[in-house]
Amino acid sequence: MDAKTTEPQHRRALGVDPGSARLGYAIIEEVRGKLSLVVCGVIETSKSQAMPERLLRLYHDLAEIVREHGPSEMAVEELFFAKNTTTIISVGQARGVALLVAAEARLRVCEYKPMHVKQAVHGYGLATKEQVGEMVRVLLRLPSVPKPDDAADAAAIAICHLHTTHFAG
Repeated sequence: MDAKTTEPQHRRALGVDPGSARLGYAIIEEVRGKLSLVVCGVIETSKSQAMPERLLRLYHDLAEIVREHGPSEMAVEELFFAKNTTTIISVGQARGVALLVAAEARLRVCEYKPMHVKQAVHGYGLATKEQVGEMVRVLLRLPSVPKPDDAADAAAIAICHLHTTHFAG
């Protein structure tokens, strides 16, 4: 058997841009090296709700997206250190929910630093959000950049994963 016959011909990856107020998600399908957007969007929670209810909403909605669209793998952005500890804690909690959904669905999980995502999608690790969004649009052959930014970021994370794991073997 040669390498071409052992490579998967079809992959479906869920990209997650974690946040407790707005969690971005995107499912990208790769068939014979061609990428296409299955679904993308955001799960929003109200700041007026207590954090446990917000996390429960993220869990239920993300688990439903996984059940409905059947990805086999998940890519999630790694936490980066910020000056605002309240923000990093809430993002970490949302990230934990995403990882729980992945574990429950038995999805393979890979984590990527923001700079790695930008490098894989745009070719420049310090690319702006707008530049990355435009490359997402081009790579997925979309008429416009996915909105809001969290959805475009999630698509970039999924694209990074598909490109990285494809070349990693």
